[in-house]
Amino acid sequence: MDSNRIDKSIKSIIVELNSLSNPSALQGMASFGITPGKAYGVAIPELRRIAKSIGKDHELAASLWAYGYRETQILASMVDDVRYVTEEQMEQWVSEFDYWEICDQCCMNLFEDMPCAYDKAAEWSHREEEFVKRAGFVLMARLAVSDKEASDERFIAFFPIIKEGASDKRNFVKKAVNWALRQIGKRDLSLNSLTIELAEELQQTDSISARWVATDAIRELTGEKVQQKLRSKKAK
Repeated sequence: MDSNRIDKSIKSIIVELNSLSNPSALQGMASFGITPGKAYGVAIPELRRIAKSIGKDHELAASLWAYGYRETQILASMVDDVRYVTEEQMEQWVSEFDYWEICDQCCMNLFEDMPCAYDKAAEWSHREEEFVKRAGFVLMARLAVSDKEASDERFIAFFPIIKEGASDKRNFVKKAVNWALRQIGKRDLSLNSLTIELAEELQQTDSISARWVATDAIRELTGEKVQQKLRSKKAK
């Protein structure tokens, strides 16, 4: 590792983050459940701009993550190079998730592109830690959007996990379960029908959380906007 290069890069990034710092934004973030221990209050579009200027840099990503601020950790997920990310690194990062935004950013910026993403989605969704469990379902949702070539069977395999996870009472878990169910149901007409059937099963359970997950999903998946889009997609 070129420590001098990394140190200079970190210092330059921190200077820029300080210049963009917006402490008043932190209160607004907190109202949405974004509660990092340390943060500058920099908006995501600004972080994307900074990440684009940096490019992919695995060594820098490790140092940005270790710096421990909301913005440096999100930047780490944006600039890390999937070719050099290990499962051990994924496990280290996911174990440190303590609010939903860092969970979702890491999943969508980095983890969903890992070869083990489907395995981690299944594995993490069975874990008890709130944001590790959320990460499992966020990965399902993201894979449903980004992996255009995946077979329906890959997502049908998640159904028993979704059915089990839907009864979790924790807000950030059940919302991720709902997200996964909705995104899978928007892939094609066949999965749409199957996810609606699953949601109807969940509506018959004793779990208030599961019924909420199901009712919200059915509302979107049976809506004319989704149905029309899926019919148009099939016709192509």
